[in-house]
Parts: sequence; C-alpha cells; structure tokens
Amino acid sequence: MRYVLPVPATENPPPPSPGADPRPDPAPGPVPGQDPRVQWGLSLAVVAVGALTIRPMGFGGQGLAVAVLFVVNSAALLGRGLPEHRVSPRAALTWLGLGIVAAAALLGVSDSGTGYLFAYFLAGHIGYRLDTRRSLTLAAACSLLCAAVLYFHLGPGDPELPWVLGLTTGVPVVVGILNRTQRRAVRSALSAAESAERAARAEARTAVLTERGRIARDVHDVLAHSLAGINMQLELADALLDTGDLDKVREANNKAHGLVKESLKQAQWTVHALREDALPLLESLTALTESSGHHDALTVAGTVREVPVQVTQNLLRIAQEALTNAARHAPGGHVGVELTFTASSITLRIRNRPATRAVMPGVGSGMGLIGMRERVALLGGSVSAGPVTEGQDQGGWQVEAVIPG
Repeated sequence: MRYVLPVPATENPPPPSPGADPRPDPAPGPVPGQDPRVQWGLSLAVVAVGALTIRPMGFGGQGLAVAVLFVVNSAALLGRGLPEHRVSPRAALTWLGLGIVAAAALLGVSDSGTGYLFAYFLAGHIGYRLDTRRSLTLAAACSLLCAAVLYFHLGPGDPELPWVLGLTTGVPVVVGILNRTQRRAVRSALSAAESAERAARAEARTAVLTERGRIARDVHDVLAHSLAGINMQLELADALLDTGDLDKVREANNKAHGLVKESLKQAQWTVHALREDALPLLESLTALTESSGHHDALTVAGTVREVPVQVTQNLLRIAQEALTNAARHAPGGHVGVELTFTASSITLRIRNRPATRAVMPGVGSGMGLIGMRERVALLGGSVSAGPVTEGQDQGGWQVEAVIPG
C-alpha cells in the first residue's frame, strides 16, 4: 500500500489595505511568459533611440527644456519596471498622468526625433497598469493632448509630424488592456491550480489518517485479543502448578496453544483485510465462532446474500471483539451469535450468559468498544452494547451492530 506524505497548506494571504484596487490581482508575482528583462530592454531601447534622435539638447534655452523633458519622459518610461504591488493605483495614476503631459510637452518643444515613442509606450503601459475605466480615460487624454500640441503648434515642434499622429498615441492602451486581462486570467488559473493541489493534499492527509485508524483497529483486534487470551491461560496454568493438578495445567496449556493457532488465523484475516481480499461472511463467521469454542452457536435469519468486502471485514472484527470479551468476562457462559438479513440492513447480535467459572482479574485496553463504533460509523450503521436485563440470558451481555445495505 502506498502512502502520500501530507504537505502543510500555505496560509491565506492578508486582506488588501484600504485604498487598494477593488479588483486586485490574484498574486503579485511574475506571470509565466512575461520576462521583466524584455520590458526593461524595450524601455532602455526607447531611451537610447530618443537620446540619439531628439533635438535640440543643450544647457540653455530650448535645448535645456528638451533635455529636462527627455529626462522626465525617460524616468516615467523606466518606471514600467517597478513591481505592481509596490506602487498603489493612486500613485500609478499620478505617475502615468504626469508622464503623458511630459510626452506631449516633448512633442511641442523638440524640433525632431522620436519623442512620440514615449507617448506610445506610456499609453500601452497605462492599459496594463490601471483598470479599464481609468486607462481608457487617460489614453483619450493622451491622444487629445498630443494631437492638440501638433495641431495648434503650441511650441517650436517638429513640422514634419502630422497632428493625426497625436491622435494615435492612445491606441496602444488596447494592447495593454489585453495583456492585463491575459495576465489576470493566467494568475487566476495558477491560483485555482494551487487551491486544487492544497485540496488534494488535504484529502491525501485525511486518507492517510483514516488508513492509520483502520490499521490500528486491526492491530488491536489481532494482538490485544490474542495476547490477552494467551496471558490468561498461562497465568491460570501457573496458578494451577501450585495445586499439583496436572490435568488442569495441561488443559490451560492446550488452550494457550489453541489461542496461538487462532492468532495465526487472525493474522491471516488481518492481511486479507489490509489487502481488501474478499471474505465469505457466513463461512468466516462460522469458523470464527467455532474457533472460539462455541459450536453451533450461529443462527442465520433472512435471505443470505453477498455483501461488500468492507462490510464483511468489519462485521467479522466486531464479532471477534465480542467473542473475546465474552471469553474474558464470562468464562463458561453460553454464547449465541445471530446474523439477520433484511431488505435494508444486516444485523449482527452476540449475546452471552453470565460466567459459570471464576473470572480472571484483568484490565482491558478500553479500545474494543471504540473500535466497534468506529467501524460501524464508517459504514453508516449503529452499534449498542450493554447488559441483558430480561429473558434466559438475564445478567449477561449483548452487542448488536446494525449496518444498512
């Protein structure tokens, strides 16, 4: 049998802070297929091309204004590499809004060059960084502002740039929105996969604990019962040695040997149970009853039918527990075993009369009745155990298990 070791599940993430995006991303980490190095490379390429083509640049007059606006645009563009969870939506809105104003101003001040690339890339990042309503509003403002600068010639500007180019600067926002939607879909899928994995691990842990409980019950049924019975017979033989009654000593010794053989059978049954081999209920229950010294004690009522393996295993264990307890607490008392089949249930009843021989003192483990209840609970049935208060078995003990199906 193969076991899966449980792995602790990760803790739930903390709640978002006040003022955060009402639709936060499932996770702040990178998304597969998006390499931050590519984004940094594109940003640096735009800055490098702008530094080589945008003119004039200098330390005075128009050249100084162009140089300052170029630095501001470069800083705004390189800000695309900042992690999303480190920049609040409000700060991102302010930063990108100022970047658009700086990009439009650079178009109006520079005489030539690729200053319009800053507006294109910033508009695309607006769609990626902000929610749809804000990104569309800011992108429209970018288009109108850049078009107005070129149309009304609000500065020296580049005479070769048409004003229609300014209107198109906001178009990349659509690409950014699509990338953001894809990113959130991927992260949601990853989050769902992680949740499914945590659920599978929890289920595997539950299965392991259930199987451990089952093995513990089987080990108790085999070892505790058999060793207790053997110990009782050996203690009896030891006590009889002082009386010199060798016949009774041999009888106790033979019973101890019989219990050893029975223990071997119980071990085989346990192996069958752990391997989930099929066991015939009626034949196995008959053999169990007779091996405990109660011949012709089993009576069957109703139409006998095949039952699931799990039902057979648990009924046999319950019968074994009850018979062992009867031998321990009521030695010499008559024992009756009844197996009743109905259309909706199977009932196993073991009843013993009061002891006719001296009861050997001893303390049980206390796990017998607990094991019975656990077994029956797994099958959706019920079990009761208590003294017999009426009839010819009055003063004895009865165990009754009812299993549906």
